[in-house]
Amino acid sequence: MARGGCAQTYDGEVISRFRPTWFVAVVVGAAALTACSGANEPVIEVAAVSSATVVEVVEAPASVTAAATAAVTAPATGDIRSLRVRDGQRVREGQLLLVVNSPQTKRTLAQAEQAAAATSTSVDLGSVDISAAQARADATARRAFARARRAAEQIPDPAQRKQALAQVDQAEAQYQAAQATAASAAARLNGGVANLEQALNALTSAQQVQAQIAVEAARSAVGALNVRAPIAGTVVLGASAGGSSSDVSGLVDQLPSSLAGQAQALLGAGSAPGGSTTGTVAVGSPVSSGDPLLTITDVSTLSLTAEVDETDVLLVKPGVDADVELDAVPGAVYRATVRNVDLNPTASGRGGVGYVVRLDLYGGTTVAGAVAPKPRPGMSAVAGLKVLTAKNAVAVPAAAVFRDGQRDAVWLVVDGVAGKQVVTLGAQGEAMIQVVEGVALGDEIVVRGADQVRDGQAVP
Repeated sequence: MARGGCAQTYDGEVISRFRPTWFVAVVVGAAALTACSGANEPVIEVAAVSSATVVEVVEAPASVTAAATAAVTAPATGDIRSLRVRDGQRVREGQLLLVVNSPQTKRTLAQAEQAAAATSTSVDLGSVDISAAQARADATARRAFARARRAAEQIPDPAQRKQALAQVDQAEAQYQAAQATAASAAARLNGGVANLEQALNALTSAQQVQAQIAVEAARSAVGALNVRAPIAGTVVLGASAGGSSSDVSGLVDQLPSSLAGQAQALLGAGSAPGGSTTGTVAVGSPVSSGDPLLTITDVSTLSLTAEVDETDVLLVKPGVDADVELDAVPGAVYRATVRNVDLNPTASGRGGVGYVVRLDLYGGTTVAGAVAPKPRPGMSAVAGLKVLTAKNAVAVPAAAVFRDGQRDAVWLVVDGVAGKQVVTLGAQGEAMIQVVEGVALGDEIVVRGADQVRDGQAVP
């Protein structure tokens, strides 16, 4: 309804909050607005409450992420004997990437096999006089423990080295306990001979287990010199941040469970100070254990990782749609859908607390309507999460709503007089806001200059 002969009609698109170029709510009914003012009077506009579709949007900074990324590292110290892939090549999971030449790793295997062979005999006392047998067992044990301790001290990782040395100490303590048992059994004459033999053979068996663990670990380390792709994807030679390393630890799973933990502690036995990659991966390049060699990235599918502030995260649910803008493709809009919301918070880049929201990312459209280019992992983006959509809702312009203490209100105009009307809000767009309770379609309200209206004021 026009008042004072000065009317303006709002009809067509209504933009939701945060990013005016993105989210559109179409006004169903046209609203006649009245701008009423004299030369020096404030402008107060009145319009009839209309129906509209209002979309509430939460904006969040985001980045594009690949389906998977794996950083492949050198399994041992040595040099690259052969390189089977080139930069940018697509590889399948398990494909041979390169072969590392590591003489030290192979020497460790030979030493472990020799130690295992030396502990393969059993003890047969034959009489109560055990002095000769005890001396032989002591000599064998000392050599075995010395070899095991030297092998453990070559482990580069401090935690694994400490664990391996503790295992050697435990075995030596077991041997010393067996010695005490042997002396006690000898004192009990012939009745203790059988028990003594059993104790010494149990000790020998324990030494054999320790030696076999070292052999299995060394064999795994040698096998890992043939470096294979942990995932399918595209190869980038040289160091790259992110991903998970590819090493021989996966081979430990193939060992018996009783050996897996101890074998893990010995996996680094073939590593020693030596060469190191300098950024170029080529045949003959020196490497040290753990040096980054290449990265494999799977871009078969792309996703989006967004950070939502704690004040908005409760509105975000799996399945919520989003429009995404990339810094690299100005004006283009990509589609996305929320996959999940992390339970644990992270430190927000804007200060305070935020939550990581992961979205499936789909294709996009440019301003001209063409297909937008495919993004690359790591690209910066802004995601507009459509957390609430109210279709054919009772809606008022955002400028019409004001705070009255702890409540929201509008100025309801009845017979030309403005009165304060408390309202309950629903979806809140940038330009239009849904009113769930308080006003109805066709009611006249002040939509401009609400801060200049007083209760009971005549609105011409």
